[in-house]
Amino acid sequence: MGIAATGRAELAYEVTKATATEISACGVNLMLGPVLDVLNNARYQPLGVRATGDDPQEVSQYGLAALSGIRDAGMASCGKHFPSYGNLDFLGSNLDVPIITQTLEELSLSALVPFRNAIASGKLDAMFVGGCGISNPSMNVSHACLSDQVVDDLLRTELGFDGVAISECLEMEALSHDLGVQNGVVRAVQAGCDLVLLCRAYDVQLEAIKGLKLGIEDGIISMARLMKSVKRVLKLKARCTSWSKALQPPGTSLLSQLHPSHLALSRRAYDDSITVIRDKEKLLPLSSSMHPGEELLLLTPLVKPLPASQLTKSLAGSKPNGQSLIPTIHDSWNHSERERGSILSGEGVFREFGKELARARNEKLLHTSYTANGVRPVHENLINRASCIIIITADATRNMYQAGFTKHVDMMCSMLRSRGQKKQLIVVAVSSPYDFAMDTSIGTYICTFDFTETAMHALVRALVGQTTPTGTLPGTLRKSKKVLKPRQHWLVEEYDRNRDAAGLGDLLRAVNRASIPDLQFLRTTSASSFELSNPNVKEAHFVVRNSSTHALYGFVATYFVSGVGILGALIVDPSKRNVSIGRSLHRRALRTLKQQQGLKKLQAGTSFPGVFLGVPVDVGSHNTREWLANKGWDTQFPRRLTNMIIPDLSNWTAPEGLLQSIQRANITFDLIHGLENADSVLNHVGSNSNPEVLELYRAALSETKFCGIVRAKEPSGVFSVPSSFPGSAAPWLRPFLHLCLTQKTSVGYLRPLSPSDHSQR
Repeated sequence: MGIAATGRAELAYEVTKATATEISACGVNLMLGPVLDVLNNARYQPLGVRATGDDPQEVSQYGLAALSGIRDAGMASCGKHFPSYGNLDFLGSNLDVPIITQTLEELSLSALVPFRNAIASGKLDAMFVGGCGISNPSMNVSHACLSDQVVDDLLRTELGFDGVAISECLEMEALSHDLGVQNGVVRAVQAGCDLVLLCRAYDVQLEAIKGLKLGIEDGIISMARLMKSVKRVLKLKARCTSWSKALQPPGTSLLSQLHPSHLALSRRAYDDSITVIRDKEKLLPLSSSMHPGEELLLLTPLVKPLPASQLTKSLAGSKPNGQSLIPTIHDSWNHSERERGSILSGEGVFREFGKELARARNEKLLHTSYTANGVRPVHENLINRASCIIIITADATRNMYQAGFTKHVDMMCSMLRSRGQKKQLIVVAVSSPYDFAMDTSIGTYICTFDFTETAMHALVRALVGQTTPTGTLPGTLRKSKKVLKPRQHWLVEEYDRNRDAAGLGDLLRAVNRASIPDLQFLRTTSASSFELSNPNVKEAHFVVRNSSTHALYGFVATYFVSGVGILGALIVDPSKRNVSIGRSLHRRALRTLKQQQGLKKLQAGTSFPGVFLGVPVDVGSHNTREWLANKGWDTQFPRRLTNMIIPDLSNWTAPEGLLQSIQRANITFDLIHGLENADSVLNHVGSNSNPEVLELYRAALSETKFCGIVRAKEPSGVFSVPSSFPGSAAPWLRPFLHLCLTQKTSVGYLRPLSPSDHSQR
């Protein structure tokens, strides 16, 4: 399923061919794959992510690509699990056989489509026949692989398959308890199987051979029937191997040669498969939603490691006498010590993932596991500490405690957010993508499709922004997504004051007229308001314009100061919105800012100039916030900035009691003009604010005729305010100070500043 999530069938070919080539180098010549099941019911199905998806045609497409890869690598293929493991009903205990309840007509329209197409391609060498039961009006079968109705009639006669038929493993609990191995072997051969699978125990394999011999001696199996199977197997061997090839495989020398290219292919496949199903709050990458020093919490389930895991491989070699600790899929897992060891190693996979994520972020990470015991006090304490929580789930539809735990944590985060705390939640499904695929209450939901070390490395790269996830849910869920309108591209040009100033003035007035509520500061904001002419600030402004009428359709202002790239304003003509003008300007602005040497962070909104301090929070700003969030900006700012305006100072009176309060506090004021007196003020500002505010104060000190710094002094310290007097020519003050031009007197102050630490005041 992870390969299908990439949306590229050619990748299925490449990966399968690489896998088959490596296996062949070890002397193996038959691959039990590809999986051709259509996953009609994702809940409680043992197949999980081994299946491609729920669309028969897509399963066929990726299945045929895999068949080509196997064949081109010189191996034999085996499609599975006929007639289907994609929609089984589990009616009882694990000793009961899962049942197919669909009719043959229903199977023919969906589940059998990939098998039929694979057979028609002529590339399928063998077919793996499942051990499930079938119960419908036309067929009542206890085990498909033991039924001639399934093998001889459906597979060979109706679908025309003349390759090797391989039975399900007869050590499968439900099958061995029902019939026993010897009877099972006889029944499988009678049904038309050419090879009988026995996965594990040598003594059971000897018992099966004994059963086959007894079946021939008793006349239940004829020699003619046996020779049919022998001929099919010999034909298969002739195609995929020879004695010289079988006895002299390339071995580790070839594997060493293949390793670099196959490792790169593996990384590419895993990176391309990572799927972000939802990211409503734009939490990804983590650098865009978390600030330095904020704590990240990782919550992981206790699970058994996957067979491809390095920890599984090390565990497999740890038991004496050459026996493996890794069970087959048919094991009951009743041995508590073995299960305990496996679960602990599964936890180790996530522990290593947490360490790698912490290293990639260069930040500390909190990590603990969760079980069916639910949310415990330790979880609650860690959740209260963290700003962002990542929950890992693995087949939550079958392990319901994971779904319950996740929903509980989601509810806790919602409650804490309502109280003003920052509590971001990211859910990562590392197995079945269907855990929360349809649960839109989980705002950020990622799928990796497995949790081997390689998959976890890819997840880290996606979380920290080293890669951009491009995967999509395979099957009908991918097709059900709405069709997006085609995006238009507009020519973006550098702003030219002589050519564009008049058009920018018209654009500002058009935006103000169309704004509800009225954006007062835009009334007198002019083109020159965006021009700082400050040697410490790099400016780059761009426009989208009509070259014939000289009208401006859009404008974006960018600034770069002390490592901070600033999107200062993004304005689009109201009559020209929703046609990608803003998107074109935004893309050009980001490209320009990212090219600056020493860029440390990007910021939306600026106090210098102060046209747009940040994302608006007034009525009607929802669309703006949503648009910026969709472009990847963090719109959850930690604080609000407000413009306070006194348009008619001559008629303004101080609130009652204000002067008395100032006098009681023993606060005095003085006014600082000119850069020659600036050192103490600028040092104070630089220690308590950001680079753009520092430049604002520096500019205020430079405007000796009309601007200055008001310094308020109390016995324990100072705080400062840049102030402007009537007639100021500073263009970057105009949005604030000249809102009421008919009045004789207007005045303003900007960015009052006091130390955050009271002990410094």
